[in-house]
Amino acid sequence: QVQLVESGGGLVQPGGSLRLSCAASGFMLEYSGMGWFRQAPGKEREWVSCISSRGGTTGYADSVKGRFTISRDNDMKTVYLQMTSLKPEDTAVYYCARGAASNCPKSSLNYVTWGQGTQVTVSS
Repeated sequence: QVQLVESGGGLVQPGGSLRLSCAASGFMLEYSGMGWFRQAPGKEREWVSCISSRGGTTGYADSVKGRFTISRDNDMKTVYLQMTSLKPEDTAVYYCARGAASNCPKSSLNYVTWGQGTQVTVSS
């Protein structure tokens, strides 16, 4: 059974940091590009970041570039999103997603499996 389980969300003050993890099971992670998306209340889901299957290519939304870092450990079957200098506008449910191929796509249409999400709240 293909499954993605996110963890690491929580409440953090502005300027703080969090590291999200996405544990993958039921498929060969090393063959899949992976992505992170987020959805804030009342807003559409938006792409945050992606990483190709071997980690050679990464991409970031302009809103998080320079603050977030995506990485992966295929041996540990885990994908990470390190978030620093967090802002209130980063508040959202963050979702991990498995790509249909090995590349690093931005469109949600190119992702075939989604996790249940983890809440990130940035507030003082």
